[in-house]
Amino acid sequence: MGRRPSVFVRPVSMEEGRKLQRISRTAKDPVKLRRAIVVLMSAQGQAVKDNTVPMQGREDYVRDVIHAFNEKGLDSLDPKWSGGRPRTISDEVREHIRLIAWTSPADWKITAFFTWSLSKLAEHLVKQ
Repeated sequence: MGRRPSVFVRPVSMEEGRKLQRISRTAKDPVKLRRAIVVLMSAQGQAVKDNTVPMQGREDYVRDVIHAFNEKGLDSLDPKWSGGRPRTISDEVREHIRLIAWTSPADWKITAFFTWSLSKLAEHLVKQ
């Protein structure tokens, strides 16, 4: 089996180079920082295999970052956070649960215990 061809970023403009250096020095987001460093190292002629050692990443990750930069430019450095799973409980219901949790079980005529445990609160809420 032959050797895979090396993947490098496209030629980086002076402006892009300055922005990449600024990101690599000042980025607060670790994902953006890591991606910028991968692009900078590739722009300096380091192969994918050499790029994985300091980044402690996989070759696939480095290749994906390089391909994304070649297609989208600096926008590819920003992580695309998804919203996650949609909420199943409305804000009004959450507020109601919070209010009940802050009350004493005695306020609900429950004398078997003095404070809510998570299981006891869930049981009470289901009954309500």
